[in-house]
Amino acid sequence: MSIPPALAKGLRLPVVAAPMFLTSGPALVSACCKAGIIGTFPALNQRTTDGLRTWLSEIEEARAAHEVETGTPAAAYGVNLIVHKSNPRIDADLAACAEARVPLIITSLGAVSALVDRVHAYGGVVFHDVTTAKHARKAAEAGVDGLILVCAGAGGHAGTLNPFALLAEVRQFFTGTILLAGALSTGRDVAAARMLGADFAYMGTRFIATQEAYVADLYKQMITEAGASDIVYTPAISSIPANFLRASIVRSGLDPDKLAMPAGIDLSHITRPYEKSEHDKKAWKDVWSAGQGVGAIADVPPAATLIARLKAEFDEASRAFAEQNASFA
Repeated sequence: MSIPPALAKGLRLPVVAAPMFLTSGPALVSACCKAGIIGTFPALNQRTTDGLRTWLSEIEEARAAHEVETGTPAAAYGVNLIVHKSNPRIDADLAACAEARVPLIITSLGAVSALVDRVHAYGGVVFHDVTTAKHARKAAEAGVDGLILVCAGAGGHAGTLNPFALLAEVRQFFTGTILLAGALSTGRDVAAARMLGADFAYMGTRFIATQEAYVADLYKQMITEAGASDIVYTPAISSIPANFLRASIVRSGLDPDKLAMPAGIDLSHITRPYEKSEHDKKAWKDVWSAGQGVGAIADVPPAATLIARLKAEFDEASRAFAEQNASFA
């Protein structure tokens, strides 16, 4: 197991709340950090780099105030950067993160050694998200500290590989931090991810259904009412295969069972929904992503309440596993 020292302070549970498009912001990130897990957000959730700086200041102030008030340090936080030529803000946003000495940078769509070196220079850590062993090898060669394995069942742009298969293959060549993503909703799931060999559970959908998430109440309600069979995996919404709530597709006037690719789209030139065509703008406003773990989500609590529950479930699952397997020691 490998949790970087820079991320260990204030950590009460090995969980990273994933950076979610149009969902994660300072309120959710700060609540997560104060409750003892790592909160993150995408830089592009802020419209400008100056706005990003404002959010970083808000999070730092909230974490500092928590330590003064409680005598307990808050957990670290992170920012997701899209490392791709189509993102004109990458250099400016990276500079803002370096100025603020953001503890964790999560990169997507490109593992670049120069960026890793820049983050390491100020003492930060870099994790990179991947869906295949091929991309994991490339990221490892770039010197990242951790790999986020986005497996089948994850919300949004998920991979298709079974977590047992992908994690075992990646562990053969990567000794750094591994985060496991895909249908993780409970503290027992966190314990199972650790048992499988991951260092962190990477949880997204479960944190959409919290009071601090920046999404419509109807979105949160749909998550609490859905089961795994209500998740549709399709490229027809954002031009890349992703998981979406069936109810939100229907509400948008579409038939989930008869979706077709938008006319004129060349998949080889489209990467992520921040490259927003008019189709993408409407899709990501009206059609909502979620992972297959929705069946375990039944409420919309404050993040702190959720994290306390996850911790209790994690502790109980870990204790029960040790007791049940003592005879095999």
